Amino acid sequence: MTSTVISPWAMAAIQKLSASTGESLQHFSVADFDFEIKLLGDSLWIIAGFNSGQNIAFRAAYSPDGFDNIKVKNTDEKTFNIRLSAAIGEYNVTINLPVADKPILHYVAILKPVNDLSVPFWPRDIIVYGNHEISGEIHVSQTGTRSGLLYGSFKKPAKGTFMYLQNLTALNTYYIDTETSAADTVGGQWPEMGLGLPQALEKPMQKGKKYTLSDAYINFSKQSPANQFDIAKGFLEALSNLYLLLPKPKSVYRNYLEALPKALHDLETNKGCWAHRSGHPYLNAYLCDYETPPEIMVQLAVLLPVRDYMRWSGEYCKIVNEIGDGLKAFYDEKIGTIMRWLPNEVDKLDESEEQKKPLVMDAWYLHHPLLNLARMALNGDGVAKELLLNSVGYAIKVAHHFKYCWPVFYKMDTLEVVKAETKPGEGGEKDVAGLYAHVMLQVWELTKEQKYFDEAEKAARSMKQHGFNVLYQANNTMFAAKAMMYLYRETKTELYRDLSYLFLANIFKNVALWECEYGFGKNFSTFFELFPLSDAPYTAVYEEQESYAGVHEFLSYANGIDLLPSVRLLLAEFVRYAVHRMILYYPPMLPEDMLCKKPKTGELDPKLWVALEDIHDGWEQSGGVGQEVYGAGLAFGIVPRQYMRVPGHDFLIYIDYPVLNQTIKGNTMRFDVSGDSRLTCRMKIINRGEDKLPVFKITAGNQDDQKQIDSVDQRADDFEYTIHGNQAISISW
Repeated sequence: MTSTVISPWAMAAIQKLSASTGESLQHFSVADFDFEIKLLGDSLWIIAGFNSGQNIAFRAAYSPDGFDNIKVKNTDEKTFNIRLSAAIGEYNVTINLPVADKPILHYVAILKPVNDLSVPFWPRDIIVYGNHEISGEIHVSQTGTRSGLLYGSFKKPAKGTFMYLQNLTALNTYYIDTETSAADTVGGQWPEMGLGLPQALEKPMQKGKKYTLSDAYINFSKQSPANQFDIAKGFLEALSNLYLLLPKPKSVYRNYLEALPKALHDLETNKGCWAHRSGHPYLNAYLCDYETPPEIMVQLAVLLPVRDYMRWSGEYCKIVNEIGDGLKAFYDEKIGTIMRWLPNEVDKLDESEEQKKPLVMDAWYLHHPLLNLARMALNGDGVAKELLLNSVGYAIKVAHHFKYCWPVFYKMDTLEVVKAETKPGEGGEKDVAGLYAHVMLQVWELTKEQKYFDEAEKAARSMKQHGFNVLYQANNTMFAAKAMMYLYRETKTELYRDLSYLFLANIFKNVALWECEYGFGKNFSTFFELFPLSDAPYTAVYEEQESYAGVHEFLSYANGIDLLPSVRLLLAEFVRYAVHRMILYYPPMLPEDMLCKKPKTGELDPKLWVALEDIHDGWEQSGGVGQEVYGAGLAFGIVPRQYMRVPGHDFLIYIDYPVLNQTIKGNTMRFDVSGDSRLTCRMKIINRGEDKLPVFKITAGNQDDQKQIDSVDQRADDFEYTIHGNQAISISW
């Protein structure tokens, strides 16, 4: 029974499932979970039994008039192949338990229609039912084109949790032929949830063609989360379990060493990237957007990655001085802080949006420039230190005024709230408290004044009140995770490590673990893309690049700390696919027909190596927001993190996982690869000189247990190796 309002199809299904007393087609079990396969009327069901008559059923096949014929074949005791005939066509359903000792279910349903088949409606494939009123909660479900994910738990009568992950990549043939999108296809309300195929009226499934209509993985547990931290850790564990099973696209090596000089040249020389104000050059936010006043975040978002690259390469890039010389002009003596907009240009704001009004501050926008100024100050920049320390008092004043719960917009002079909540009932920018804590820790590191560390702890403790859903902007959420790990490293207070997991879980519920192959999607990769906001309809280069860089810093803070294995696994895989994907934000890497001709802001030059802000669903053109100058840090952020230099030699070592503890002694380099030993990454040794590469010896493991690794690909200019995660690597020559 259930007290939740549901559809007629779900009510009929619950009645059939509850009344069913006949024998099951198959019965199997794993790790204290029992499963039954039953054919009831219009559906083939896989039923997972929890305690106290509490069941969750998965609709593996559906035909409105039922089925005429069924054949069941056991491939082995944990794998079943079922063929079903129906008026709409022939089904082939495979059901299995892919891991011997874990309660994980996997099923695939393939339909071969007997006629061209339109789809005006398709029922969702998960039903909760039982002998009592069963209540539960959905913690995560798909938004837009993110992962086809559901994560929920039971409240009564018994405990239990499940994660359902639909491999949307497998459904691409359906989306292509019906010209539908994978967006928002996995969802629903308790107790009727799961995948509902998108409506397809004008473009049908084709007669005689095979369509995968479901490819679902489900992780079960008989425990329910007690709080937001249990939700987060359970989510990370279940997601990593299913990720190991999920088919993943092959990553390829992207040559950022070739892309970076092109990006630097276009950034330095293209007039559309720059505007001159009061005798200083400033970067535009978008190509050829000369109307909007300069923003300090834009300047620093490019300056910091370029400086990272300069330290790595030893090269000089003239734009660092051009940008740096204009930073002081953003300080407002009267208010006592740096401002978002160049103060003497605010009269040019068009007030078309709330934040484009004088003295209106977007809450995160105050702290992000402070974070970057602190990074510069910690590297010895005197101007950055001055601006930071002159502004930090104002930031503390604002934090105290709002009691560490920032609204979306407020007036900088009066602190009057302009917009309190992101959406009604959802609160303000919850992850800003973590961003603020990050800044306070940086100022503490710079000054050694205890009051700043105390501020960071107060902000961290304030975040307990928000619950599980805390992500406002992905890169800021990543900064918050870093700050919490920093606090844990310094204090060993378990709350801070739990908060870091909470923020990371919010990052990973905001990714897309599938590959879009329809429409323009065939031109770019979507696997493991990270969306900038919790409801954003597209991915964005700036938020992705900063989150990617944040992963490396998080792992450096966590070096030597006992982390959940799921965290190391997911962070490493995010990095691997980020460097595989993100070069495709550059327009020259994409066909011109998929680029928007008239972006919202500025202009779009398809030949210019300035990244697009936005990449959309495969049926939509990309670049509609604009060509994002403040995303120009992309290649400059990736090269120093993935390519390792060897002083005195003309070769580089590239690896597409994060690495730690890099050392060079004589002709030997050693480092630790992050990630999980069950997964692999790519390592390349790249020749940058004219002479032949030396002979290399690559070993993995500690000194007592070393295994030699041979190259999988050898060419005149480089060698390539396959490396397992979570191991020590030694390279000698």
